[in-house]
Amino acid sequence: MDMNIVRHVRSLRTLLPMLLAVVPAAGMGADPTPVFRLTSPAYVNGGAMSTRFTCAGSNISPPLAWSGVPAGTKSFVLIIDDPDAPDPAAPQTTWVHWVLYDIPASVDSLPPGAATHLPTGARTGSNDWQRAVYGGPCPPIGRHRYVHKLYALDVVLPDLHAPTKAVLEAVMHGHILAEAELVGTYQKRADQGG
Repeated sequence: MDMNIVRHVRSLRTLLPMLLAVVPAAGMGADPTPVFRLTSPAYVNGGAMSTRFTCAGSNISPPLAWSGVPAGTKSFVLIIDDPDAPDPAAPQTTWVHWVLYDIPASVDSLPPGAATHLPTGARTGSNDWQRAVYGGPCPPIGRHRYVHKLYALDVVLPDLHAPTKAVLEAVMHGHILAEAELVGTYQKRADQGG
């Protein structure tokens, strides 16, 4: 074995315990800032959504949960939309399915069907059916992506009277502390109506 390699290995053996002792003191071993995450117990990111949450099923809002909330968060905004409308092979528009704002900072999850019994203080905006409710996936053709975006804001917004996604995005501009995203997919079977 090359004597230079042997010397380097011996040096590393001597230095390694000292380096490991210094790392926590320098703060490098401390936990990083938590990552703001949005998940669902019903499907994984990029996974298929159950028919239960769609127009071909019960059409109830999906269960969602979040963690790693940034300090200073006063409220959350949730927007679910479909960037693949009407056909994923030739998308023409992003279709908005649910707009929810002023979700209290104390809330860290929404159960299935929460759209019909929102947390106290939460307000709904208008979807692209021009209704202030949850409208489940109902793709006319192909497998669509349903992008769930959760924003942590440093303010509680005023009553915006069922704002559209565009209005809400304009109002919350400059107040977003963090954004988390979850994507579910869905394709209707040929035998499903809706």
